[in-house]
Amino acid sequence: QVKLVESGGGSVQAGGSLRLSCTTSRDTFDSETVAWFRQAPGKGREGVAAIYRGGDTTDYADSVKDRFTISHDNAKKTVYLDINSLTPDDTAMYYCAAARWFWGWTIGTIKPKYWGQGTQVTVSS
Repeated sequence: QVKLVESGGGSVQAGGSLRLSCTTSRDTFDSETVAWFRQAPGKGREGVAAIYRGGDTTDYADSVKDRFTISHDNAKKTVYLDINSLTPDDTAMYYCAAARWFWGWTIGTIKPKYWGQGTQVTVSS
């Protein structure tokens, strides 16, 4: 069982920035991909960014790749999502998820097994 805990959400003005954090309980990381998903009210869950904790390979949804940056600090067992130039369309619950690494993974093909409880991001215009 892997526990994931998100933090860093909040209410911000459009144009602002946020850093979301996801701390995982997993000590070994060479087989783990961690991703951020979001779900806006009335919409389905969307994968936005993912990173392989055993290296620096990342992948992003096309809709966010110019504004979102995912990174990790394995010493802290934490994955970060930096979001810049926030717009009201970014308002959503953001979830951290962990999946087993596989060759050729993308944000669209990973299959998370573990999920965090989510952190709310609200952007006002």
